[in-house]
Amino acid sequence: MDQFFKLKQNGTNVRTEIMAGITTFMTMAYILAVNPNILSAAGMEWYSVFLATALAGGIFTIAMGLFVNFPVALAPGMGLNAYFATVILSSNGAMTWQMALTAVFISGIIFIILTITKVRQLLLVAVPDAIKHAITVGIGLFITLIGAKNSGLFSVSVETLNDVSKGSYTNLLSFESIFHMGSLKDPNVQLVLVGLLLISLLMVLRVKGAILFGILGTTIIAMLMGQVDFSMLNNPQTPWLPNFGYLEFFQFDFAGILNVGIVSVILTFTFVEMFDTFGTLVGTANRAGIMKNPEEGRKRVGKAMLVDAFAVSGGAMLGTSTTTAFVESSAGIAQGGRTGLTAISTGICFLLALFLAPVVALIPGSATAAALIIVGLLMMQSVKDIDFQDFVVAIPAFFTIVFMPFTNSIANGISFGIVAYVILALVAGKGKHKIHWLMWILAILIVLRYALIGGE
Repeated sequence: MDQFFKLKQNGTNVRTEIMAGITTFMTMAYILAVNPNILSAAGMEWYSVFLATALAGGIFTIAMGLFVNFPVALAPGMGLNAYFATVILSSNGAMTWQMALTAVFISGIIFIILTITKVRQLLLVAVPDAIKHAITVGIGLFITLIGAKNSGLFSVSVETLNDVSKGSYTNLLSFESIFHMGSLKDPNVQLVLVGLLLISLLMVLRVKGAILFGILGTTIIAMLMGQVDFSMLNNPQTPWLPNFGYLEFFQFDFAGILNVGIVSVILTFTFVEMFDTFGTLVGTANRAGIMKNPEEGRKRVGKAMLVDAFAVSGGAMLGTSTTTAFVESSAGIAQGGRTGLTAISTGICFLLALFLAPVVALIPGSATAAALIIVGLLMMQSVKDIDFQDFVVAIPAFFTIVFMPFTNSIANGISFGIVAYVILALVAGKGKHKIHWLMWILAILIVLRYALIGGE
């Protein structure tokens, strides 16, 4: 084992790696409850998504450890699962979850091709760091807004005097606000506040797995308040022993996607996942000391990108939204994880979680909503890496951040950021702000997209 994982060479041992792997799992295990809750709102079966989430997390995290010797875990990613659900719900029935899974699968194939040809790495060089950081921040706000709305902490009022048909839009007057504070008499609002307090206190106390423990603590309080349905413990839809007959394996609709505007959806999945994975892999590689040897580090990150690419398509085959590298892996690295044995330990924990579906099903939506809000906070930390004194990058970064939550679209935020940067860097002239030739292509494609398809 020492020879395979190069434990001594990396200054670690078996015990440290296993404990680091368990720590990583504890910090990201919330996805086992959050992902089914989000995707079930889009019409998928809760237990089917739970199975897919646990299997994807287990299989591809173990693959990362075995084939790359990298201490990073993978699972269905936050933000992209929300986008997955939003695409379906906002289509007014035109887009089914089978079509959305097909889009994810195709984006994974694109990743594999881009990674093998090394074009993926070239794209990452082309886009300025400020916009990469802004994408992370914008998605954080996007997730926070979803958690706040789902829990009732924020209520949404479109129009108070007139009935508004489903799927339509209204223009608010200057003194009107679409968001309002939810009622504190609502048990769901009370629980999300409890969850936020618990997770915040645990994070301040630097408790490993603060998000997971906060969810569990909120669930216990929900039980005491009578807000938990214990019938789930004996529900055949959430069996104690894994029932893979519920798994939505290879449920694709290739014919159906030809009849809807799927191109922009595929491109969004591809584009957002690309930057999310890059930031996570490079950031964790730096923290683990893997980039001390730049040449070797780049090779391992390239291999990790390939595993991540297969995970995207593989996760879709299992029946879940985009599977990607998790930034929470840094928690295990902070505990001393340096090799793939950390990832394998995390992956085994995900597979063992297959036997805990009834327990996970007890967790109320308010508890996972609190987790969404806190994950938004963690993603907001990237804002410190943006130079807001340099307007050539500050303005595009700001557009990227604000257009995501305010237009309810990750794609809009990225698009406005890229086009704004190309224009401003061109006006600023030659200097430190260079425009990569690929940025020109991206900007042109984005303008054509909005001109031909629109902003819906």
